[in-house]
Amino acid sequence: MEAAAGVEGWLSDDQARRLWQRARSAERIVEIGSYRGRSAIVMARAARDGAELVAIDPHAGNDRGPREIEGSADEGESDFRAFRANLERAGVGGRVRHVRLPSRDALDAVEGELDVLYVDGAHRYEPARDDLRRWGRRVRPGGHMLVHDSFSSLGVTLAIMRLLVAGGEFRYLGRAGSLAEYVRERMSRRQRVANALRQLRELPWFARNLAVKLALVLGLRPLARLLGHRDGPWPY
Repeated sequence: MEAAAGVEGWLSDDQARRLWQRARSAERIVEIGSYRGRSAIVMARAARDGAELVAIDPHAGNDRGPREIEGSADEGESDFRAFRANLERAGVGGRVRHVRLPSRDALDAVEGELDVLYVDGAHRYEPARDDLRRWGRRVRPGGHMLVHDSFSSLGVTLAIMRLLVAGGEFRYLGRAGSLAEYVRERMSRRQRVANALRQLRELPWFARNLAVKLALVLGLRPLARLLGHRDGPWPY
């Protein structure tokens, strides 16, 4: 976390610990959505020598953060320059391979199965669904998928409900804030029901997050504090 200090992003310390733990034993890691490099630095510092870490982000200026779906090419270029500078400053510039493409166009840039997939890309339903579906298929049996803004972003949560709550290939391991973790393994019918119920238990927290966001948008910070929101501009 010292190496990532000062790097803009929405990765909390407890979420960084989860990424660190999974990256330590991984041979092939893919990150979708790098922004300015906070999570890439954490995983690159954790990964063993010889491990492959691919950061996929078009740095096009769109989908930059909360309520920043649309943006400019200048903002994207600024993010890209900051991303490279932050990696170099943290001493991991040579350990991260950057693919400057949208995730939907980057599938051919990575070969083989993945040990760890970290998804923090576009949060609207369709791109989030496509990331979970297309890239999730690349996770090896026993590999891990971590999804940021789960049970917080509406689009990401709807994609999770569609593919992971109702699916039978990823078992839910829990979350650190909005960072949900899954392991890829086949489940029996009974196990799938239990897996779905564990995820559905997060819906009250999801509803709370939506209420916090509405309060912040309306300028009702006392209400947001009443709902437990203390730090940062947005719950994550």
